[in-house]
Amino acid sequence: MDLFEHLERYDYEQLVFCQDRSSGLRAIIAIHDTTLGPALGGARMWTYASEAEAIEDALRLARGMTYKNAAAGLNLGGGKAVIIGDPRKDKSEALFRAFGRYIQGLNGRYITAEDVGTTVSDMDMVREETDFVTGISPEFGSSGNPSPVTAYGVYQGMKAAVKEVFGSDSLEGKVVAVQGIGNVAYALCRHLHEEGAKLIVTDINKDAVNRAVQEFNAAAVDPRDIYSVECDIYSPCALGATLNDMTIPKLKAKVIAGSANNQLKDSKHGDMLHEKGIVYAPDYIINAGGVINVADELYGYNRDRAMRKVETMIYHNIERVIAISKRDQIPTYKAADRIAEERINSIKHSRAQFLQNGHHILSRRGS
Repeated sequence: MDLFEHLERYDYEQLVFCQDRSSGLRAIIAIHDTTLGPALGGARMWTYASEAEAIEDALRLARGMTYKNAAAGLNLGGGKAVIIGDPRKDKSEALFRAFGRYIQGLNGRYITAEDVGTTVSDMDMVREETDFVTGISPEFGSSGNPSPVTAYGVYQGMKAAVKEVFGSDSLEGKVVAVQGIGNVAYALCRHLHEEGAKLIVTDINKDAVNRAVQEFNAAAVDPRDIYSVECDIYSPCALGATLNDMTIPKLKAKVIAGSANNQLKDSKHGDMLHEKGIVYAPDYIINAGGVINVADELYGYNRDRAMRKVETMIYHNIERVIAISKRDQIPTYKAADRIAEERINSIKHSRAQFLQNGHHILSRRGS
């Protein structure tokens, strides 16, 4: 990768490399765009095959957060951090506190949170060194684990997408094929089960599958078979890029709505879904519940307020994406991008007056 050429092509603002030999910290913070406000995005810990792969992931995820935050109506930009390491054995207080000091050094340009491979307790350690962290333990006035709220947003977005196809947003009797039964998907399955949906599930974690079978009366299939099952809704909730040349021809679903990030392997796959007449709920629109929830912490967390915003914003945004798609005869992923880009550009090109002391969205937290 020609790094500066890549940064220029997608208009990134900053890439920060963080190293602490004593703790073993090797991390990358990518800040894509702060037009709307400070960059908010989680810290992912993963066993990357190479440093180049880690950089690419940080950049891709940061740009995705810009679009997610903008489309969700948040006054926040997009950023992401990746920590190179095995989350099962490489974590330590020293590592996360070193990471927190790097975040504090950015003076509010980047606000972190938990992500794949990190937890609320990890963020509590980061908090020892920085004010710019969300998703910490509730005793610190935070929202805690965002997974249930993300799941609730996906549930609401799924209802909006189903309404377009079936004329009603009821999920009773609908067959939903759920790929991956992690924390978000498990909470999503509970909502679906309670409304009377029929579940088909798969995961490489057999214990997670068995739990869903027992608690939600779900049918289990091999991970390779989830794409071709007879269903109304395919819900990708595991790794990204599951919508690709190999899987899309197998799909029998009329709706795709799930929590996974980067569900399309390439933009052409969004075009393929559009041509097949499948209603695709764009990932960063439907899975924005978690970021809406942690963003509420910046104003003093109020769970009722956050949940109301998740419910109304995601349902409305899926309806809006579908309406633009139909009006302009474009795939839904392009309609989603249009919503985000128009909001960013409206602020970027509006007149700004000089202020000696600029506005800061986040005041210093007490210890």
